[in-house]
Amino acid sequence: MIVIAAALLGALIGGMTAVRRKGNKKDIAQYAAGYAMAFTIVGMILTVVIHRMLV
Repeated sequence: MIVIAAALLGALIGGMTAVRRKGNKKDIAQYAAGYAMAFTIVGMILTVVIHRMLV
């Protein structure tokens, strides 16, 4: 659940960043994908850390 939320949040932030920098549609898609991947990795690490703390 955390991973999916992180991926969506990353895509949203990445898309907004590209729009703010006046990027075209391909730039927006690339930023959204890159940020989504980065946030997904952070979300996976966070999930493992939380799981280890609770078990």
